[in-house]
Amino acid sequence: MGFELIRRVLGFVDFTCSTLLAIPRALITRPREILRQFDRVAWGGLPIAGVAGLSIGLVTWIQLRRLLVSYGAEGRLPSVMAAAILIETGPILASLLVAGRMGAGLGAELGSMTASEEIDAREVLGAATIGSLIAPRAIACILAVPLLTVALDASALLGGLIGELVGGTSPLGMFQAHYFDFLRLNDVGPATLKTAVFGLIVALVSCDAGCHAGRSTEEIGQAATRGVVRSMVAVFLVNVILVLLIRAIRL
Repeated sequence: MGFELIRRVLGFVDFTCSTLLAIPRALITRPREILRQFDRVAWGGLPIAGVAGLSIGLVTWIQLRRLLVSYGAEGRLPSVMAAAILIETGPILASLLVAGRMGAGLGAELGSMTASEEIDAREVLGAATIGSLIAPRAIACILAVPLLTVALDASALLGGLIGELVGGTSPLGMFQAHYFDFLRLNDVGPATLKTAVFGLIVALVSCDAGCHAGRSTEEIGQAATRGVVRSMVAVFLVNVILVLLIRAIRL
């Protein structure tokens, strides 16, 4: 059991290093595949990111307003809300949405290719699996997740404005003007850019799950499930590491 775990960890490390080394070449040789995968990740995820952002923004406004009004601090509502969304809630939620969609999608897709021996055929024909399949998907996720984060953040802030318009007392201009009272560029920038790492993690973990799927239909479904679960767990763990790292750099 312990030996098998070590073997799988070392295998994933080798898979990760090989993918990172293949990314520069894929940018030059496979731009069309990268654009196709980017369209799949970004445009395919945009509707759910927009809806999730509106929902989170409105619910955050409702909950925060109730708490702040009870302490006589209603004027702090827009700045507290923007800080909560832009620094942590938006980036982690966007990454989890991509992990949910693409974790299953990539796991099932690569698992199906494994089961049908398409990956073996590609290798025989000289098309390296990592360079032709994994690297373009990794690049697409790296580029798409930060953009989806920005879209979700904007949608969430819009949700807060809608809440204030419907049930608040502050003029919308004043409410919007106080969004960034507590924020600086070096707060929002790293929080958004770290989602590129989350995108890479989702692609690596999901594709690895698919490449190690069995030959049966049931095992393809299990690969999709593993892609989702492992991607989400990895995003949570890497998020803690990145937050601590960013904080240490600032100090």
